[in-house]
Amino acid sequence: MKKLILKAAVVLSTICPLSPDGVAAQTAEEVETGNRLAAVLRAGRSVVSNSQDLINNPDITDKGLSGDVFYEQVIEAYLEANGEPPLHDGLEPLEQKLTETQLDAMVTVIDANQEIINAEGVAFKGFIPAVFARLVNEQFADKIGTSAMVKVTAPSELVRNRMARPDTWENSVIEEKFKDSSWTEGQPFFEETNVSGTPAFRMLIPEYYSESCLSCHGSPAGETDVTGFPKEGGQLGDLAGAISITLFR
Repeated sequence: MKKLILKAAVVLSTICPLSPDGVAAQTAEEVETGNRLAAVLRAGRSVVSNSQDLINNPDITDKGLSGDVFYEQVIEAYLEANGEPPLHDGLEPLEQKLTETQLDAMVTVIDANQEIINAEGVAFKGFIPAVFARLVNEQFADKIGTSAMVKVTAPSELVRNRMARPDTWENSVIEEKFKDSSWTEGQPFFEETNVSGTPAFRMLIPEYYSESCLSCHGSPAGETDVTGFPKEGGQLGDLAGAISITLFR
């Protein structure tokens, strides 16, 4: 996450110069918060991804993957990926609240899906990283109210769940910036805008296919994957989607 924050800071210095009213400082804090929420979500998805063999084992009824156990694994995954824990004393109050709420949403989702995770005799549970992320984002929205939103979206041609379709702003960023060959890989885009008439900070962070993604989204294009969808024919490093962060002001 530190690398991503550095890239965002470079962009920030060009579009939002320092000013007496503190706008730049506020935006820098929002960039930090957006990066952290994205990194926590990625950590959670990575734990679900790494647990697929366990989750899909039809012979083990109690997987031992309770919400509390999952929480500890997410903290470890985040620490390994980012060099610091997701929660520490240096966070701003809002950043602290949003991160705590996101982690709590993950615990709630894991505990609510114990029957699926522990289902006996079922070899594929369908509890995959994408499903987990959607459920967590929905739970996060329920818990945090109108303060913030987190969403995983993708280029329109890659969206499998209609609820994940990019809105007008997200689609514009994906098509005009992330798909541009001159766009720096991994660099987020953010700006101050309005959402349904409410002032908001919006941030979109691109994501790319990794090896673990290609079993469902790789080649050959059109072949049915384990979830029942046709593969997209994606290649390692291709633009796969984006994490969308909205912080209402």
